[in-house]
Parts: sequence; C-alpha cells; structure tokens
Amino acid sequence: MTTTQTHTLALPGVDLVYDVRGPLPPAGGQPPLLLIGQPMTAEGFNALAPHLTDRTVVTYDPRGLGRSTRSDGRTDNTPQQQAADLHQLIEALGAGPVDLFGSSGGAVTALELVATHPGDVVTLVAHEPPINGVLPDAANGERARAGFHEAYQAKGFGAGMAAFIAMTSWQGEFTDAYFAQPTPDPAMFGMPTEDDGRRDDPLLSKNSWPISDYRPDVELLTKASTRIVIAVGEESGQTYAARTGVATATLLGQQPTLFPSHHGGFLGAESGYGGKPEEFAAKLREVLATG
Repeated sequence: MTTTQTHTLALPGVDLVYDVRGPLPPAGGQPPLLLIGQPMTAEGFNALAPHLTDRTVVTYDPRGLGRSTRSDGRTDNTPQQQAADLHQLIEALGAGPVDLFGSSGGAVTALELVATHPGDVVTLVAHEPPINGVLPDAANGERARAGFHEAYQAKGFGAGMAAFIAMTSWQGEFTDAYFAQPTPDPAMFGMPTEDDGRRDDPLLSKNSWPISDYRPDVELLTKASTRIVIAVGEESGQTYAARTGVATATLLGQQPTLFPSHHGGFLGAESGYGGKPEEFAAKLREVLATG
C-alpha cells in the first residue's frame, strides 16, 4: 500500500497543503504526476490515485479551498495566482519537471502554468477546460453562467446547483430553447431546497469566474516545450465543458483525446457523479507513456 504524506508549503497569502503518494524523487526515473482540479480539492482524486501506484502522485488543495487557508484577504480564484502557486509547489518538490493532469478549472490553471513556466511540465493532460471564450456561442455561455449565479443569489445553494447542473448537462449550443426552460427544482437533483444563507460557494458565486473567463495564449502554448494533450470524456457528448475542450484543442491545432466516461470520469461512486476511475487511470497512463 502506498503511503501518503501530507505537507504544508508556506507561500505569501496562503498555507498550501499537498499530499504525496510515493517516494520523492520518484522510483524508476519517472517524473511526479500532479493531479489538480478547481474548485475541487485533493480528495476529489481519492478514487483515481489508488490506480496509479506505479507513479509518485501529488495532489493539493488550491489556494483558499479545503485545507489551504489563505490570508491574502481575497476570495477570487484566478488561474494566474493558482499557476504561480503550482510553480512554487513544483519547485518545493525538488523533482521536476512533472507530468500534470488537470481537471475542469484545474485544466485552465495548468494551461496558464505551461504558458508561464513551460519548463515545469513534461506532459499536460488538460481534461475538459471550461474556457467560455473559445465557443461560438460564448455570449450565451456567459448568459447561462449568469443564470445559475442569479439562482444561487436568489435562493441559495440548492437552487444554484440545480441551475448549474442544468447548464452543464445541456447538449449543444445555448439556444432560445435552453433559456426558455423553467427554473429547475433542486429536489429533482437531490439538492437541498432550503436556503442556508451562505453566498460564498466557490463554484456558484463569482469567485471562480476568472477561470471560465480565461483566454489561453495560443502562441505561448504552441511554442512551449511541454507536450499538451486536450482531453474530453467519451460520454460527455456536446455538453458545455466537452465543447470548450474540443474548441480549445482546435485552437491549439490538435484533435481532442477521448477519455473514459464524462466530465467527472475519474470520480468514484461515492461522489454521486461516479465515473470509471480504473479505466480512466489506464487511459491516463497510456497517454503519458506515448509522449
């Protein structure tokens, strides 16, 4: 059984908590494998990491999330700040450059890291980065995002999350038919119907809007020494994050690589959005090995 060691890296404005599964430096000469998400914390990879025991795996809680307590007085989650944190983390590991798997907002952070510090990463697998501006219907994407935010502000977490699920499960462009739908009932998605009064959820507030507002620097990314693989779920269809993934791949002059399951394909059954973590790990291992 692989031992997990937890560490804290003191950075300006945050105590960044990260977990290392396996030895540093890694055995066999392979680089460490970082698994990152946003606004997901390290625990989101608890189902995937056990299927990657041939690698030293590093996960972390991004600034201000989970165990990584911030003291910079800010609440926004920007790819630029998080990429700067990751750069410091990779330096602290003392075993870089690394391989990097980024999920959702973590994929956006990873793209910014490669653009600004390409020497940090050997291979990046960016899985369904939700970059709104790459879509042909970007204006309606912003309108749909505003819709779940407004539901959250009006009625709380359950209403906001129900609207978020409706947005992210919609197939295809956001047409008049999407906006004509009735407001989804939180109970239909197993969400609470009562308002707890909080409005600081990192997903439903505006705190993470800088992620979906991110504009990738195509010139820097295509010139980078890092091998970049844009991935989408084979079951994702034409959902929002799959479409942004495909469009990002096109922007970088490549075809997206299909991974098992959907946007949360690496999650276990206990998450409620269970995917196929064992198959996902096998695909990730295969992609990293072909670099």
